Amino acid sequence: MKNIKEIADKAGIKEEELELYGNTKAKVKLDVINRLKDEKNGKYILVTAITPTPLGEGKTTTLLGLTQAFGTVHNKNVIACIRQPSMAPTFNIKGGGAGGGKSLAVPVDEINLGLTGDIHAIGAAHNLAMAALDTRMWHETRQSDEALKSRGIDRRLDVDPESIIWNRVVDVCDRSLRGISIGLDDNTVKDGSPNPVFPRKTNYDLTVASELMAILALATDLKDLRERIGKAVIALDKSGNPVTLEDLRVAGAVAAILIDAIKPTLVQTSEGQPTLVHTGPFANIAHGNSSIVADKIALKLADYVITEAGFAADMGMEKFFNIKCRYSGLSPDAVVMVATVRALKLHGGGPAVRPGKLDEVYTSENLELLEKGLDNLGAHIRNAKKYGVEVVVAVNQFPEDTEAEIEMIRKYSMENGALDAVGATHFSDGGAGAGDLAAAVIKAAETKSDFNFLYDLDDSIEQKINTIATKMYGADGVDFSNKAKEQIEKYTKLGFDKIPICMAKTPLSLSHDPSLKGVPSGFRVPIKEIRASVGAGFLYPLTGDVSTMPGLATRPSFMDIDINTETGEVVGVEH
Repeated sequence: MKNIKEIADKAGIKEEELELYGNTKAKVKLDVINRLKDEKNGKYILVTAITPTPLGEGKTTTLLGLTQAFGTVHNKNVIACIRQPSMAPTFNIKGGGAGGGKSLAVPVDEINLGLTGDIHAIGAAHNLAMAALDTRMWHETRQSDEALKSRGIDRRLDVDPESIIWNRVVDVCDRSLRGISIGLDDNTVKDGSPNPVFPRKTNYDLTVASELMAILALATDLKDLRERIGKAVIALDKSGNPVTLEDLRVAGAVAAILIDAIKPTLVQTSEGQPTLVHTGPFANIAHGNSSIVADKIALKLADYVITEAGFAADMGMEKFFNIKCRYSGLSPDAVVMVATVRALKLHGGGPAVRPGKLDEVYTSENLELLEKGLDNLGAHIRNAKKYGVEVVVAVNQFPEDTEAEIEMIRKYSMENGALDAVGATHFSDGGAGAGDLAAAVIKAAETKSDFNFLYDLDDSIEQKINTIATKMYGADGVDFSNKAKEQIEKYTKLGFDKIPICMAKTPLSLSHDPSLKGVPSGFRVPIKEIRASVGAGFLYPLTGDVSTMPGLATRPSFMDIDINTETGEVVGVEH
């Protein structure tokens, strides 16, 4: 690794705009945006993917390999913008999120194990807000209005315990926290009568599912961050009115905890290209994109900025366009659609893909099975084209993939609307293995795009959800539970109906059902409830069974992680 000051200098970041964390990483101050505000933005490239197998399709690896090819093969001024990996998947099955093989963001272990502490700060800030809420509720059950006023509390919030929107958060998978009881020692009030607030049942979410994570990712500057935090609705009162973090008078303290977290962290690829790591919302339970702040800084510094959207194009890409681009005012110049032969064979009817040994159909040529699965790729290409942006298909090659299989994907992709489709060996060969892919992406980025949104914000909540389900997933329609209908009515009355939609669903199918592969048809999307992230600026409907707290596998990845006591290095973090 090069010294991070050298990487900053290469990116055009001044030393006084850095906050160093040793020699390998540094926070970037937001002052750089003001210094470069009159500079023209570079080209904005989004990396997304087809519907993945449970092992993933290698989007981050492809993004980093592509970034390396822009820099080392084509001598372009390029910056990568990626999400910070959560420790939940790092310690579970999926492993780390800093690339793989010879296409890495480094230092890999530090990026995967907390980096500069942003996710921990979000967890602390979120749980502070929950403690503030529970404390306020506890005191209001035990003290008179006069007693509250004497302690500086000018009004009762009168929170409805059944309406609490937030749960507490933690950055590891822990199924035992899906259902817990709190306040077991606070079951009575002063006169000995039952406490109407405690004990109560609740649960934990992953930190990356926190609304504060989404707020941090979508904030455009420090002022916007503070305003969004204040608007965040944590519960409703007994009259149905929103209770915000500002109402709790905890918004300022929450913002104070996040004052450093709003600054992106500068690292580098394994070939020395600048990389900004910032925020990590999941795409199945949040909007799945790195921060607006990082993208804005990078676009002023580089001629090309390559970022990614989580999971498949029906999820992360859709949210990138309809949520992130709305709030950033930015629009992409090209989309890179990552596909693997393995995943397309799965969509063609191949056996289940699980960690460990793959069935031989995935490690030997099978054109018939591949051809049957190509429709999934076609659906995602057509979905991306609906936004008016050119698409390049990147075939993330494995050693066992054959020339005939790559050619079949290339021909199909171009017949179905892609500008080009290119096989890449960046995992094995680094930037040199993605040179042809980079050339195709450069060409696509120079092609004039005609970007548009999928829906209008003035559409009703039902209309927006139905548009996403029918136009992105291919559903016949949407079925709303009674609970969801009541929530829609309530949110509309509260004025929350004019913001984007962030669908929470499985990443393993175009539909809500992970068992439906390829391009499902004849299905309807069930909406069991809709949650409000008002500070972040979206509503998120839950389709089917979506867990915001996954459990650990029988044999999780943390069993392989340790330290080398001789060198002081971390070993076993998935590359």
